[in-house]
Amino acid sequence: MEDERLRPWTIVASSYPIEEPFLRLRVDTVRLTDGTIVDGYFVRETRGFTIVAAVTRAREIVLVRQYKHGIGRVVLELPAGAIDAGESAADCAVRELAEETGYAGDPPRLLRRLLADATSSNGTFSIFLVENAELRFAQSLDVTESILVEAVTLDAFAALLRDDAFPSGPHVAAGYIVLEALA
Repeated sequence: MEDERLRPWTIVASSYPIEEPFLRLRVDTVRLTDGTIVDGYFVRETRGFTIVAAVTRAREIVLVRQYKHGIGRVVLELPAGAIDAGESAADCAVRELAEETGYAGDPPRLLRRLLADATSSNGTFSIFLVENAELRFAQSLDVTESILVEAVTLDAFAALLRDDAFPSGPHVAAGYIVLEALA
């Protein structure tokens, strides 16, 4: 028998105080399983994003360094980006890799799909591996992007993960999942 406390909440009312290209925010009034009503429960809605580990024929992994306005600093990451309307996660992975780095390679292989923040978002992120990556294009950056591209050995990548060079949780998780897939 299912524990009553673990049943989904009932949404009594919803509205969207913010619906912009970079943010869609829903505010719910919910009824908890014990009958308590909670007003003002905010949920960020998203189509999700992809993180791409591109590995070259020389067994180097392609990284990006860029400014992230949410935290106000430059971070080291794997190439990544939001899934556009009507786009599959795999297509997003190919597009983001090419746009951010100019690299392309074998078809992307999905390694894992994870929840980004289950408490306050419906978002997921998909981790893809692209092998035999090579520089094929010029970067094609969005107006908000300024990205430096670098490639490091897999050993150096593992050391960067261990040494806290990646401040973003999803990118740390992706990094370890990628290393496991390549082992």
